[in-house]
Amino acid sequence: MKKLILMLSLPLVLASCASVEKHNLQITRLHAVEDLHEDVDKVYKQLKRHHPRLYQYSSKETLDFKFDSLKKSIKEPMDSRTFYKQLSQVTRFVGQGHMSVSPPSRQFKRKERKALNKTKFDINNLDFEYLDHKLLVVNARGNDSVLVGSEVLEIKDENPLGLIEQYKKRFASDGYNTTFYNRAVGTRFMRFYLSDKGRFDSISLTFRNSDSTFVKHYKRRLKDKYASKDLDTALAKDSLQPIKTPKVKLTKVERKAKKREAKAKRRYNSKYGYSALRDEYNRSLDFVGPDSSVAVMKIRGFSNGNYKAFYDDTFKTIDSLQTETLVIDLRDNFGGRLKEITYLYSYLTDENFVMINPSEINTRSPFLKYTMSNSRPTGIKILAGILSPFIYGYELCKTKKKNGQLYYRFKASREQDPKPNNFKGKIYVLINGNSFSASSVLSTKLHGDQRATFVGEETGGAYNGTVAGFYKVYELPNTKVKARIGLAHIDAPYKTEPDGYGVKPDVEILPTYQDRLNQRDPELEWVLEDIERK
Repeated sequence: MKKLILMLSLPLVLASCASVEKHNLQITRLHAVEDLHEDVDKVYKQLKRHHPRLYQYSSKETLDFKFDSLKKSIKEPMDSRTFYKQLSQVTRFVGQGHMSVSPPSRQFKRKERKALNKTKFDINNLDFEYLDHKLLVVNARGNDSVLVGSEVLEIKDENPLGLIEQYKKRFASDGYNTTFYNRAVGTRFMRFYLSDKGRFDSISLTFRNSDSTFVKHYKRRLKDKYASKDLDTALAKDSLQPIKTPKVKLTKVERKAKKREAKAKRRYNSKYGYSALRDEYNRSLDFVGPDSSVAVMKIRGFSNGNYKAFYDDTFKTIDSLQTETLVIDLRDNFGGRLKEITYLYSYLTDENFVMINPSEINTRSPFLKYTMSNSRPTGIKILAGILSPFIYGYELCKTKKKNGQLYYRFKASREQDPKPNNFKGKIYVLINGNSFSASSVLSTKLHGDQRATFVGEETGGAYNGTVAGFYKVYELPNTKVKARIGLAHIDAPYKTEPDGYGVKPDVEILPTYQDRLNQRDPELEWVLEDIERK
């Protein structure tokens, strides 16, 4: 039986290896001009077919001209990464932050993937921020905590400020907003660098800290739990083995206690949205002062974990302590689940509410479009095809046409009840240019209901909504560049003029480089001083 399985699987393994080699060859070779023109036409065709607000910020005439000019400028063959850099400077004129293009990545064979999973790259332990025309290290995990506050002067002999100006031309904010560019390009700097340069296993950075300048080298290396071996040899032979530690035999009582402890830890991590990759929690609650009259709720993203357990316990605690003021920190929150912000809002109001309007769409089956994208794995597409009658029937019940426009009803577009122990005290919301997507929708709702005082910087997400919800990720046939296209227009019931800008703060406070060096939080400091004054 084992021999039969081996014989049947062998052709699949060989086909997979051939597919990897074919893909890697295709993304690195030079593509003919006609093929590049075809890919330009393909991505624009997909946008026109699926994007419900394609001409909201740039007219049809403008986008037609941009795409046509791109085709005319391509007169010589180029590889996929070079094509991505040119295409991204055109698609950004759609003016929707969720719409993006990305270069294809090198694929690896199974043995290579297995070996790479046993390595780590410590450059990923650094978090960056672009502030006062400087690229700074604002957070570091592991052994690099001494780098916090350091300025990056060079990356592989290149000035990061020159790279930042290039990268800001390769993605979009929502509408005409500009705060998102400076914030996102700093926070996601290494992601943009990877898209620009391609995969790398080593890198050198020049830092300035106080009066000293120094160079630090980073190299992909084995994880600590694996035996010390030469990395290149290990990757080639897949010969890595974990370091064996002697097993300690536990009693039955000890095993049960260990299981209970592990289960409690999993629940805690789920409740606070623990990210193992970043070794931090998505959600947290702290109190300022001895009397617990001020609560600070930090939400890094509306994703990951059991959010209901967190908000239920949080507002139960706030209610029992009779907390008078709640500070919600949405800075650097790129968004997430509509369900989560709707659940949170039910604790912030004492009236029935609707979180978002029904969403404009161009298809009656957005979820099916998402699952059947040509970039999705074949197995998922086969499963979606089998289940398509049921999926389509379900989505048909959630869509309706009004005045010639299709609308999709998310659960958040239905009327919701407030929680019995909803918070009735004063609310402050901290925002900045990285407050995007769902965090911007929540901010719009709070602002429109005049429920909070906003402090900080204009949100990167638009007040009047954004195109997100479902996405079709379309892989271009020749270059393999991927285009991520939002399928639903998500907007809160409130609108503002002029269109194309974010939620603006009642009190604008912009942090400085000196604030970071002094480890000051000027936005939160202002809030606490305002509470003290009142």
